[in-house]
Amino acid sequence: MPEQEITVKVRVLKINPKKAIIKRGAKAKTCKEYLEENGSEIWNKLRGIKNALFEPIGILLTKELLKPGTSEYVQGVVMHGNYDGKIPEGFEIIDIPSFELMLFQGPVFDEDRAEEAIAEIRHIIEEYDPRPEGFAWAPEEGPIFQPEPRGYRGYIEARPVKRL
Repeated sequence: MPEQEITVKVRVLKINPKKAIIKRGAKAKTCKEYLEENGSEIWNKLRGIKNALFEPIGILLTKELLKPGTSEYVQGVVMHGNYDGKIPEGFEIIDIPSFELMLFQGPVFDEDRAEEAIAEIRHIIEEYDPRPEGFAWAPEEGPIFQPEPRGYRGYIEARPVKRL
């Protein structure tokens, strides 16, 4: 199959200190592994959390946010930095530091080719060099955010960066 050119939107966002209500897994490093460990009901519970700033997201934690014997990949919702409300049973709240992230948004895709669309954008991210834009990858600065893949908006993934 010949390679086809696609348009990927890239932008840099500043994240101020926030909190996230998360549900950890046992050892998952990907969404697929997390779903095998925890099932898909976590997402629905996250949707029910009031005052979340955004929709539920997959989060790849930094080393500082990991707990021994738990997964690198978690699911959660982002809250204001001063959130002090309820935390559902089995969930916990973590502090997200201030950092910058580079957000990649791929083109719309048919839902039946979601895995292919995700792999395409991840490959582009892996090959992308942020240095010409004045940035470097900074996995220690903050987590990777992955909103739910939805065909109508394209696959979105945001990775931490720092200015050079």
